[in-house]
Amino acid sequence: MLKENLVMLRKLNAYSQEQIAEKIGISRQAYAKWESGTTIPDIDRAAGLARIYGVTLDSLMKTESMEGIGKLPPAPQGKNIWGSVILGERGQIVIPKAARDRYDLKGGDRLIVLGDETGIALLPAEFFEQKLQELEEIIGI
Repeated sequence: MLKENLVMLRKLNAYSQEQIAEKIGISRQAYAKWESGTTIPDIDRAAGLARIYGVTLDSLMKTESMEGIGKLPPAPQGKNIWGSVILGERGQIVIPKAARDRYDLKGGDRLIVLGDETGIALLPAEFFEQKLQELEEIIGI
């Protein structure tokens, strides 16, 4: 719900209630009522909060939970938290349906697996190959 998201986002961004209230032009007490669920912001103020936190208005209003983890903060605008997957015995994963739909992924599609010390990412092979080709043209290989 909105009230949980407001608390999570404020704390994640290390703001006080006073600082957020000042940014949107209300009193700290009015903001505190939003975090307690006593009242809710009007649409203009909710949109202002979404801008401050860099999230969509939709994600600000709903609460996402993940099994085994609990409530999640709203993802930054343009970013997504699709859920968790279980790694099969041979390293297989099933990409959540919402992610498959968003990126139009279908069985048989080739993906490039990238990673760093914190995790892995998947890119469509065609996109990756196009970027490599563009880079080769730029550096003259």
